Amino acid sequence: MASTPRTPRRGLPRVPGGEPWPPAASGASEAGDDMPAERGAPEPLPAAIAGTADTSTSHNVADLADSAAESARSARISESERTPPTDPDAADPSRVTAVRRGLPRVPGGEPWPPASELADPEHGGGSGRIGEIDPNPLTLSGSATESASQNAADLADVEPSLVPGGPAPTGSVPAPAGSVPVPARSVPAPAGSAPAPAAARPPLAVPKTVWPGAAASSPRPVRSEPRRIGPYTPLQWLGSTAVLGVFALALAGIVVLLARFALAIGPGRDFLAAFPGEYPLPASVPVGLPVWLNWSHFLNSFFLLFIIRSGWQVRREKRPAAFWSPRTNKKRRISLALWFHQAIDILWIANGVIFVVLLFATGQWMRIVPTSWEVFPNALSAALQYASLDWPTENGWVNYNSLQQLSYFAITFVAAPLAILSGVRLSGVWPKDAEKLNRLYPLEWARRIHFPVMLFFVAFIVVHVGLVLATGALRNLNHMYAARGSVDPEAFTGDPTGLLIFAASLLVMAGGWVAARPRVLVPIARLFGDVKQR
Repeated sequence: MASTPRTPRRGLPRVPGGEPWPPAASGASEAGDDMPAERGAPEPLPAAIAGTADTSTSHNVADLADSAAESARSARISESERTPPTDPDAADPSRVTAVRRGLPRVPGGEPWPPASELADPEHGGGSGRIGEIDPNPLTLSGSATESASQNAADLADVEPSLVPGGPAPTGSVPAPAGSVPVPARSVPAPAGSAPAPAAARPPLAVPKTVWPGAAASSPRPVRSEPRRIGPYTPLQWLGSTAVLGVFALALAGIVVLLARFALAIGPGRDFLAAFPGEYPLPASVPVGLPVWLNWSHFLNSFFLLFIIRSGWQVRREKRPAAFWSPRTNKKRRISLALWFHQAIDILWIANGVIFVVLLFATGQWMRIVPTSWEVFPNALSAALQYASLDWPTENGWVNYNSLQQLSYFAITFVAAPLAILSGVRLSGVWPKDAEKLNRLYPLEWARRIHFPVMLFFVAFIVVHVGLVLATGALRNLNHMYAARGSVDPEAFTGDPTGLLIFAASLLVMAGGWVAARPRVLVPIARLFGDVKQR
């Protein structure tokens, strides 16, 4: 039976960047061109896997593995599918096919296989003649019943390292330390072909020295977002408060030292003698504090507490619990907190109006309204005495010191009117259609005034309560809550009446704070309009 015609396999270039070997002008290439196409004929390897002459041994191993895969694929083709054409070499026995010799096994060595092995037919010489080799190593030579195992055995003779478990190639050069092993390249086999024999995985070029620890395989816990109070977490608030507290204590210590130094030198002592901290009031000023002033003082404190609370709630609230609308205007709708804020404002304004009227009717206004320009140097003297922790000697039952007088005047006749005017501009009472009035008093001005005034009230309350308790709590509380006092400050016997009334007022404020919630406010708000809850 005639053998299947063979087409030469053009391999890698002999020189870097050269033409694949053997050249297209050789007789083997021409014989291959005259050969008709047949099913299962091997395709030439793509040029992408062509390497240079000085590549490493791993490239030669990949080429031999590709040849073995193609030989196994050809073994699966049945004899009926191959039509042997006329062999050009058989017609012309004198024709000699060029040898395909691969890359050297070692850098700078002789091309593989050596010429001595090509002369031996048992080592792949084919015809047994030097210079003649099987022109088509990818097709079967012999009977159609020969299996692909014979090709694998021939491959093992030529390259034992391709067989799993076989010895390493002789004369190979070990990879230098730190080098990256080059993976074997292969061409995808067509559908229906036998799988190519797996090449042994090259060992690591360097010994393994790092292994993943337990933390690499253990799941990482999911970090939850910390709870925030405003823009900061509770720990950040605590740290900021501690830092600011230390800074405030240091600043206070510096102020105390400076004040003591100013009052200890000669000019400071002369200034304190000339301006002790208060000036004489007119002779018509009544002595003592009436009961109506004590009640007005308590109501003012009570209303201010809820005005500040509801105002801050309006500023921070995003989802109101309920909305209030007047019966005469259903379209106007405000939050329940804003309604409560405005309702307390009305009560606070009413109490203030009554206080101012009685203040001027009884002559008590001269106690908080300056009547002499000496109020300013005396106020500076009182401030220096407070800062030096040497409290000024004063008797509020008869006369306030100049710093107190200026503070009470500012809170009554400056801060309170600004709060009322800015609040009215922000409320629904302000006419929206008055264009001239709105241009004269823009809404932005009212917003810029209202909140700083509230901060001023808070600062005043903190300083006022602190000084009342620090400069004689029992005596001052008797003046403010029990209307008890004496012209002689030394005659004070420690009456606790004012302290008890003050404690009762704190209980009333705490009860009102707890009751100021939607469950209590909604029924009250429905008496003056419609309330819709969420």
